[in-house]
Amino acid sequence: MKLTLNGREIEAEAGRDLLTTCLENGVDVPHFCWDGDLGSVGACRLCAVRVYDGPEDRVGRIEMSCMTPAKEGQRIETADPEAEAFRAHVIEWTMLNHPHDCAVCEEAGACHLQDMTVATGHHTRRSTAPKRTHRNQDLGPLLTHEMNRCIACYRCVRFYRDYAGGADLEVFGAHDRVYFGRAKDGALESPFAGNLAELCPTGVFNDKHWSRHYARRWDMRTTPSICAHCAVGCNVTLFERGGTLRQVQNRYHGAVNGSFLCDRGRFGMLNAEASRPLPRVDGAVVGADVALEAARALLPGAIGIGSPRASVEANFALRDLVGADRFFAGVTEAEAALVGRMAAILAAGPARIASVKDIESADAALILGEDLTGTAPRAALALRVMARGAARDLAAEKGVPAWMEAAARVAGEGRRSPVALVTPLPDALDPLAELPLRRPPEEIGHFGQAVAAVLRGGASGDPEVRAVAALLRGAKAPLVIAGAGLGLAGPVEAAAAIALALGPKARLALFAPEANSMGLALLGAPGLEGAVAALEAAPAPVIVLENDLSRRAPVERLMEAATQVIALDSLETPLTARADLVLPVAAQAEAAGTFVNHEGRAQRFFAGRPSELPAAWRLLAALGGKSSDSFDALLARIAAEIPALAGIVDAAPAADAGPIPRAPARCSGRTADDLAGRVAEGQPHNDPDSPFVWSMEGKAAPPALLPAPQRAGMHSVSAVYQAMERIGGPLKGGDPGALLLTHAAPAGPALQDARPAGEGLVLLPLHDPFRGSETDAASAILAARAPAPRLVLHPEDAAALGLAEGAAVRLDGQPCPAPLSLDPALPRGHVGVSAGLTARGARRVMLEVLA
Repeated sequence: MKLTLNGREIEAEAGRDLLTTCLENGVDVPHFCWDGDLGSVGACRLCAVRVYDGPEDRVGRIEMSCMTPAKEGQRIETADPEAEAFRAHVIEWTMLNHPHDCAVCEEAGACHLQDMTVATGHHTRRSTAPKRTHRNQDLGPLLTHEMNRCIACYRCVRFYRDYAGGADLEVFGAHDRVYFGRAKDGALESPFAGNLAELCPTGVFNDKHWSRHYARRWDMRTTPSICAHCAVGCNVTLFERGGTLRQVQNRYHGAVNGSFLCDRGRFGMLNAEASRPLPRVDGAVVGADVALEAARALLPGAIGIGSPRASVEANFALRDLVGADRFFAGVTEAEAALVGRMAAILAAGPARIASVKDIESADAALILGEDLTGTAPRAALALRVMARGAARDLAAEKGVPAWMEAAARVAGEGRRSPVALVTPLPDALDPLAELPLRRPPEEIGHFGQAVAAVLRGGASGDPEVRAVAALLRGAKAPLVIAGAGLGLAGPVEAAAAIALALGPKARLALFAPEANSMGLALLGAPGLEGAVAALEAAPAPVIVLENDLSRRAPVERLMEAATQVIALDSLETPLTARADLVLPVAAQAEAAGTFVNHEGRAQRFFAGRPSELPAAWRLLAALGGKSSDSFDALLARIAAEIPALAGIVDAAPAADAGPIPRAPARCSGRTADDLAGRVAEGQPHNDPDSPFVWSMEGKAAPPALLPAPQRAGMHSVSAVYQAMERIGGPLKGGDPGALLLTHAAPAGPALQDARPAGEGLVLLPLHDPFRGSETDAASAILAARAPAPRLVLHPEDAAALGLAEGAAVRLDGQPCPAPLSLDPALPRGHVGVSAGLTARGARRVMLEVLA
């Protein structure tokens, strides 16, 4: 379809709104309420343009571009004098009650309201009437609230309630007394509430940590990175000033996280340096060189234990140091086999590997055993988008496009795309599920296999099995989701069988436990049981890489068999407290590396703040006498030695692709941010591992490396739209990362779950969106928001053990910080324990009363 925009003929997509069409063709139109993900509501009236219906139309009319569909032959004039005057009036009444507090507002310098005010030419206040004022609320430890800045664009409630499914943020009042907040003070309940800080165009909602450690946007250096808090691998931007990480924001990726993050990813990286260990030998703090020499003396015959928290490069460097036959994954044999099996299934291709974007576009879904809101929150948010697909389709049948969001919701009549959820316990996604089903953990795999059998033409006497099979069979783009959240292979094998039975139309998503679980699995290392056997046969020193082993497996036998334990970590953990030798390394926010996410996408992260500590891979290379190796040389060696990781070199441009400046061109604090009264200024830090430099000098980054899009006249997050091929699509030049699981090799034999041996109750992990790995535990911000840990029993099991509600207990001999609670929904014979309180995995644990 062709139309004319400001005298230029352009190609446009039929049915798109005119505002989107203008932005996709490089023409800025002022706007507030419109958002690329939330659509149009016509609340702000700022996007006025003159529209002519065709060559014969000489008069035209003023239209709100966000509410007007693009049509063949239209002429649009954004600089029409009447449209400009209309926008000037709109911005004037929008600013009527605004406090004009830019000098003390955190948003200043990255404020969409500032950009739009400048764009419309408004600079003088004519009204002398008193301004309307509001009372602010305490919204918890994550967000600030300054209602006097509100311009009633409705983005906050549209995202929080309509998009993310939250219930405790409301709009109150009417006309110029509209109020956006909670019924009473208190932390916002949704695990996606932090997105309000980016969505709000005026600073009503803002990042509380940033407010307390504030720096102007133009005085901070920015770096692209990857979230380390689950297997989704969301892209983030790190903001640093004076060596301190000030803020984490979403970095757009068309296939992975789109425009939104969960709160664990947004806040979990902040303040983690507070728990950094010091170099120690036998409990005594020593210099780094002394600790390094002591470690070097212990190298002969040492065993290496990797980590799903550490980068591919660090794990490979440890493997290279100790030898492939003495390198073990830092997880149980069962978990290592399960994640390896996931990779094999996805590579074999019984169905298309589902990205987060694919989840959003499915039209039916089955989730087997996985608590997505706790284990992969961004995928849970995508599932909420997917569930509204049927309503969007019905609205489209009635001629209402999806971007006309409020009208489409009404026209959609509340329809939902069918979702079946098979979990051991009630789930946060139950309200959107057509079939919220409960099964004990060990029966979920059998249930899934029964569904696969029906899809292959078999029969089942279980009406719920038949209902799920019919739900999937009738879909055009069915989606099957499973993962390692329960520590069982059954749900994963069943998901693969169902996807295979559905045929080419199916999509499959398998979620690994941690950020780099998939990358560790592709290295092919055996689990911890192999390390224990090797040590008990021949005691030796153990090098543990960024791994609090007690969270992932029972490790007492390993600790007893090791002659010495050498811990490399950026966090102080129970393992570093017990280690004979501690070597601090740079945190993920301070080093370059690669994670492989749940879909097998290798993604590069870079140092977001300078550090005097070495990256883990560099320290390990120095231990082995290879300190001259460059980051790119290490990548080349990984690609050459590990065929499954050969594509890792394509995850991002090489270090010589720069220099790309981290500091913005108008950085005003470049000579004053850390001098503290000194006159001399040293050279900027050197970063040989990336194309980025710690200064203002360099060239523009390509969209895939662009940490924080900005351009003339647009300094807010809305600048990202000009970096996309189309709004909601990939970045220009392609989204970052490299898909590794592209070889169609046979998946191999299926895994079978063995019933946990021994006495006690079977462990059932309870996942939470604010608590996951030891990285989360190190964040004081997340700790302030996370609920108290839980220990849950079925009342009949508790009675059999002589335990009452609220009892203090020992869990595997250790005092449990969570008091006992009783829940009849918990499967008999199981004990629900908050993830992280004890070693994970399908195993039995012992409970006893704490005297």
